[in-house]
Amino acid sequence: MIGEVPNTYVGQQFSSRWLAHEAGVHRPPQGGICGTKKNGAESIVVSGGYKDDEDYGDVVIYTGHGGQDSSKNQVSDQTLDDPGNAALVTSYLEGLPVRVLRGAHSGSLWAPEEGYRYDGLFRVTSYGSKLGIDGFLIWQFRLEIYEGTPLPTRVQQEVLPTHEDGLVPIDPGNAPAGAESPGRVTTTVQRIVRSSAVKRQVKAWHDNRCQICALRIEVPGGSYSEGAHMQALGSPHNGPDVIGNVLCLCPNCHVLFDAGAIVLSDDLTVIRGGVESGSLRTHPRHIIDLNCVKQHRHRWRA
Repeated sequence: MIGEVPNTYVGQQFSSRWLAHEAGVHRPPQGGICGTKKNGAESIVVSGGYKDDEDYGDVVIYTGHGGQDSSKNQVSDQTLDDPGNAALVTSYLEGLPVRVLRGAHSGSLWAPEEGYRYDGLFRVTSYGSKLGIDGFLIWQFRLEIYEGTPLPTRVQQEVLPTHEDGLVPIDPGNAPAGAESPGRVTTTVQRIVRSSAVKRQVKAWHDNRCQICALRIEVPGGSYSEGAHMQALGSPHNGPDVIGNVLCLCPNCHVLFDAGAIVLSDDLTVIRGGVESGSLRTHPRHIIDLNCVKQHRHRWRA
């Protein structure tokens, strides 16, 4: 299951990995990454298992799986062929949320004092390889917490973590005054719930190849494309989040399409800057809604 699990909440404590497994927060009783290359990563456990991990509360630099011995020393290179690492790559490419479970350990100020704690949804915002502390190639994934998710309370207060400058000691002689009675602000966030399955299906049919320019972007561990809605979602356009309203585009064509520099005619001719420039690439199972095509074109030609 990608995303939130029913009947769980951010900050929920588990005394053991088994209880987290039973709740569905992190299904493997041992592995640190749950997921597959096809579906993406469901969840990860941040519990100090790798020396190169970094935890800043709202940002986690998570070391991928593989290459360790029984003493947790890195003894060989990691690869993106590992199913867990491949799953995190898919989560990055598809923009899928990942559940983060933190386990008690001394290497993080954000870890629980004991057991495990579910700390909400994070998104994979980048990934790359480097030589780790033990001298072998590792893959690391940067995960950032979703906006509006509450941060856990730091267990220790001696230092303040910042993912910009590392660990910065507090100066006791120049401490901030704080507030005797801190105020509270209630905010309501409204967002459109988009179906990731719709975009993923369209991109799968086209094998991540742009329907306008035919570009397929290759990256380590996979390929990348974007799902573009023709009739925009939300007010004032109120487009449907359905397969017929989604195109598979490269980032450049996506920007041009969203800005009206590219539109489509009713026979799916691509019109770039007012000039016809070929036909939209199609797939027999991808039935495009011509009403959405018209809505997009009229939006920019009104």
